[in-house]
Amino acid sequence: MVTFLAGGTGTPKLLAGADAVFPPEETTVVANTGDDVELGGHLVCPDLDTVLFLEGGVLDRERWWGIEGDTTATHDRLRELGAEAGFEAGPRYLSDDLQTAGRDIAAWRRFSGVAEFMEIGDRDRAVHVTRTSLLDEGHSLTEVTGRLADAFGLERTLLPMSDDPVASIVHTEEGPMHFQEFWVHRRAEPAVESVEFRGATTAEPTDEVLTALTEPVVVGPSNPVTSIGPMTAMDAFHEALDRTPTVAVSPFVEDQVFSGPAAKLMAAVGYEPSTRGVANAYPGVDAFVLDDEDGTDLDRPVVRTDTTLNTAADAERVARACRDALEVVGV
Repeated sequence: MVTFLAGGTGTPKLLAGADAVFPPEETTVVANTGDDVELGGHLVCPDLDTVLFLEGGVLDRERWWGIEGDTTATHDRLRELGAEAGFEAGPRYLSDDLQTAGRDIAAWRRFSGVAEFMEIGDRDRAVHVTRTSLLDEGHSLTEVTGRLADAFGLERTLLPMSDDPVASIVHTEEGPMHFQEFWVHRRAEPAVESVEFRGATTAEPTDEVLTALTEPVVVGPSNPVTSIGPMTAMDAFHEALDRTPTVAVSPFVEDQVFSGPAAKLMAAVGYEPSTRGVANAYPGVDAFVLDDEDGTDLDRPVVRTDTTLNTAADAERVARACRDALEVVGV
């Protein structure tokens, strides 16, 4: 049994060709929920859904989010109607008192659906409506995720990192903003001062997650700050991870990041934006998988391969390197 930590697109790209190395029925994926938002009354869980759609065979692999071939009629009409009603496009946070009203929701992740700032496909939206409705019926996010996984025919076990809400807040020179506003609406343009995982001090990983963390762990090439950071910001999660054999794939080749805002965010929280910085951010990781072109000298075992993840064959190659790294640390 092996557990993957997933956020963004890095780990899903690794999972896309990992079946021959890590059989799905023997694999658990714990997904970040710090990026989740409630948009127009519906809970959107981007990192859970990327794995859900990937394993369900419907993921749009050009964008690595959403459902392939999905339509956007509802989204398009929301944008049009907002403009016709005189509202400017962009994120519209609900008021401070409404951020914590009703269902247990972390502050700063509740948005109005007026002029919807995130593109949500029509079939994608059906998932969010179902998820939110089941939560409103009293089911936990873990239970709901299990039901959706069954609906999509997943063989891997998919778990949210917690049933408690955590919100990734990026503090910028223009003020604090939820990660989705920073990344989706502002395209990571504002200068970053710090990153906060709001709610993490009181959130707890579920029993299912803690059980999964007793197995060897693979941290995919996800953003160490906003993909993995919300998980390890929970003390019980961090402590459990420290007790289990763990390997990680660097999302950098020396100081060049593969994609996304990882470099900018790592620099903002005090880590060098490089493979060395990733190692410093992951003190409990026992071994690393680095690219052949990455000459970084680390204080822990390293397995090198071509870490490009463009095809299923690429993913299988990197997955085998992860297996080799686990063997190096005695798994």
